[in-house]
Amino acid sequence: MAKNPVSQPYSEEIARFLEGTANFSDIVFGFMEESSESTVGNLCDCEEDDNEDVEENKAFWEAQEKLLQATIGRAISFESKLRQAVKYSLEEIKLAGSECSCRTPVAGGCRTCMRKEISVRLQNVGFNCVICKSKWKSSSEIPAGNHTYLEVVEKSKKGDVIRVVIELNFRAEFEMARANEEYNRLVNRLPEVFVGKTERLKAVIKIMCAAAKKCMKEKKMHIAPWRKHKYMQAKWLGGYHRSTAETTPLIMMPVVSYAYADRQPKPKAAASMLTFDLMENFGGLHFGATAAVEVL
Repeated sequence: MAKNPVSQPYSEEIARFLEGTANFSDIVFGFMEESSESTVGNLCDCEEDDNEDVEENKAFWEAQEKLLQATIGRAISFESKLRQAVKYSLEEIKLAGSECSCRTPVAGGCRTCMRKEISVRLQNVGFNCVICKSKWKSSSEIPAGNHTYLEVVEKSKKGDVIRVVIELNFRAEFEMARANEEYNRLVNRLPEVFVGKTERLKAVIKIMCAAAKKCMKEKKMHIAPWRKHKYMQAKWLGGYHRSTAETTPLIMMPVVSYAYADRQPKPKAAASMLTFDLMENFGGLHFGATAAVEVL
């Protein structure tokens, strides 16, 4: 019987085997030997790619950490003064202790009352501090949401408006349950209380959102829509409604005016209770606590 030609790799060895001039072990071990050389080459290429990925990832996280440190470490004179005022206010509030004034009191105080208290204290030492509530609609990229924070507006010597955001729960806004070690290290570098210009806040958001995206990519997971850059920007840099806390401070004691004697209180606008989140729990900062709070 005529044999059809074999058109596969190692056809000559297979033909010799069929003709009886080669044994099975010659073919098997010969194939394994040549295949092993090819496999080793592929493994080497994969190892080189993996090493490159590791180096790229390491360079990315190191760069992000340096950028973040440089961004939050800077401050103009007005930012520094305001940070000190917020720090003193928080210390006095925690040392004195107070009860939540909401319709449904929260044990240890709530974020709403804390914002009102700090706003009043800052107004009493001459800062134009207001309570802001941002609100945005859902889109194809992000869900709808709202956020409340403090804002101080000041005019520079050149007449430019300086807008400074005060976020009392800043670090927690960027925490993720399944984050890697590198991302958590960045989060830990963030201040618990953020006091900074909108331009500085915008830079921090960009750094942290890029890090969150990289973190999820390394873990082969999709990033949540409320962790996206556009959503985080909407919290502090989107459209918002402003109102002034017109109530008497909850803690009846002198405000910190000795460090800001040159500032005179400014006229206060009418308050709108519609801007307050009445049931929002205040995590991390309690009226009766005595631990130090990092302010930046």
